[in-house]
Amino acid sequence: MNLAFINALLAVSLFILIWIVQLVIYPSFNFYTEANMRRWHRQYTGRFSIIVLPLMLGQLGLTAYLAFAQGSWSTYLIFALVLSTWLITFTLAVPLHARIEKKSNTRSEREQLIQINWLRTAAWTLILIISLLRYGK
Repeated sequence: MNLAFINALLAVSLFILIWIVQLVIYPSFNFYTEANMRRWHRQYTGRFSIIVLPLMLGQLGLTAYLAFAQGSWSTYLIFALVLSTWLITFTLAVPLHARIEKKSNTRSEREQLIQINWLRTAAWTLILIISLLRYGK
């Protein structure tokens, strides 16, 4: 198995996860009462981190390696997009998740989460497209 194939698998995995989050999971948050939302949200973030964090770490490590080892425009672009997903995740999404766990009324945070997540959805979609084009070469 070559590194381009593994990179494409990671891209597919994160693409599927982000679209499920964007179209199903985050919108479903609006159907919870505030008390139930805080209770469920703690469980959701812990469980979801077990799935998504290893994929994100794998993608970050592999794209960094490919960018510096191969040095093509597409590997640099993928690496920049991966870095953007990390930046959006840890500067915007994670703080919103923290506020959802602490506040008593989180309707606006839930809506912000959906809006901000479109940035990650776009980035991981582009990563998939570019990765598949690279793998097809």
